[in-house]
Amino acid sequence: MIAKLSKLALGLSLVTASTLTFAESITFDSHVKQDTDTLVLFYGENGANTSFKNFDKQSNGQLTKAIKAADFKGKYSNTIEVLAPNNIDYQRIVVIGTGNKALSKSTATKLGGNLSAKLEKSQIKTVTVAADDLANNAETAALIAHGINLRAYRFENYFKEKRHEKSFYFDVDNAKATRKAYKPLSYIESGVFLARDLTSETPTEMTPVDFAKAAKELKKYGVKITVFNPKQLKKLGMGALEAVGRGSSEGARLVVAHYKNSDEAPIAIAGKGITFDSGGYNIKTHSSIVHMKSDMAGAAAALGTVKALAMGKEKVNVVAVMGMAANMVSENSVAPGDVLTTAQGLTVEITNTDAEGRLVLTDAMWYAREKFNPRILIDVATLTGSKVRAVGNEYAAVFSEDDNLVKQLTMAGKEVNENLWRLPLGYKSALKSGIADLRNTGSSGPGATTAATFLQQFAGDTKWAHIDIAGNALASSSKGEVPKGGTGFGVRLLTEWILENK
Repeated sequence: MIAKLSKLALGLSLVTASTLTFAESITFDSHVKQDTDTLVLFYGENGANTSFKNFDKQSNGQLTKAIKAADFKGKYSNTIEVLAPNNIDYQRIVVIGTGNKALSKSTATKLGGNLSAKLEKSQIKTVTVAADDLANNAETAALIAHGINLRAYRFENYFKEKRHEKSFYFDVDNAKATRKAYKPLSYIESGVFLARDLTSETPTEMTPVDFAKAAKELKKYGVKITVFNPKQLKKLGMGALEAVGRGSSEGARLVVAHYKNSDEAPIAIAGKGITFDSGGYNIKTHSSIVHMKSDMAGAAAALGTVKALAMGKEKVNVVAVMGMAANMVSENSVAPGDVLTTAQGLTVEITNTDAEGRLVLTDAMWYAREKFNPRILIDVATLTGSKVRAVGNEYAAVFSEDDNLVKQLTMAGKEVNENLWRLPLGYKSALKSGIADLRNTGSSGPGATTAATFLQQFAGDTKWAHIDIAGNALASSSKGEVPKGGTGFGVRLLTEWILENK
């Protein structure tokens, strides 16, 4: 139970439990004594728990009166706030509903995100969370803390005024077990935050060279980083990736991040890394061009996943191969009607320079297959507007001929609130060209499917899935554990899937 009911009972003793800090400061202890301004209590549809009853008694029934007045029933994520509670030395008490059943991995995380949003007020600086009565106490408390931190993240490089970190003190049954449960989640947060930082950074400050520098920071976790420049790409025969980068002064890069802590054949993640997409000569004319700095979110998710796994020293063998380029307009840019030769040897007629993501992925996928012989190859990309029109931005689209792989990825997504919806492959005939082996856009058929089918030609015999995260990489508003801006979509999904199926 929480030791603090008043300053008189508290004294000035401080929590000595270890603290993990990312977006917020999170501390777990079995008897929280820290003086805080806010108390959080949980309340289910089946009624009050012991913590609520104790504080209700302390307040002479004020909490019960408050929930009756608000017709609060404990429904999932509903909240009420009691200011200046009677006989209790907190500025406020927030009661949040847990619904009518035990919290799952996904609902506990989202609840933490919603709680974080509720406590966003600047006057709230320190929070005690009475989590000792929750079912599956250690795991559930850790997941709620995980959701709090995921939602609290902000990309603040260009704000004069920075948000102030809040301190959360979780009262739990077993502090040691809760810290153990939270630790791997904190590594996932770090991977998500890396992906969000990379996605949110401005295109001038996040070029392919800058991305490569960011990747090199993972060396301290035992990740081998290899970077290929334009001359080396030409030597490797990567005519597609090299061509997309020609319009920018720095040119393209292939960034390879290999974390090997297992002798099993690796899982390969190919990431689309277009650090800015002007559309090339098929230039974008809509106002959405301002968001094209996020066209490298697939590569960011791939790198964030490797970071999460490496920080946790997980017994896995994973390689991220990321094709990086800025798709710009210059006298050196690839032109509509050009024919490129991929590293696989297939030639591609360029029918639209704004369909460049699939081009950088062809060479990244080839390199992953040729150099690492992976047991599974997943590519992640903000690939098509057609995907958004098909399934919106609450689902990413998954394409594969392997039913079991789709099932695994979909289940992993549900666990972490990064949901997938399967779309079909097909319309290969629409990719026929009169001058080359393939054209880079379909002459007919749904755009998301023809793009996926184009990529399928570069998967070889490897078990493969394509995940289109267009619409998922940037959030226009906050929801659950995901804040506005870069989302890091894919890091939690891929990490969950890899760890569940290693």
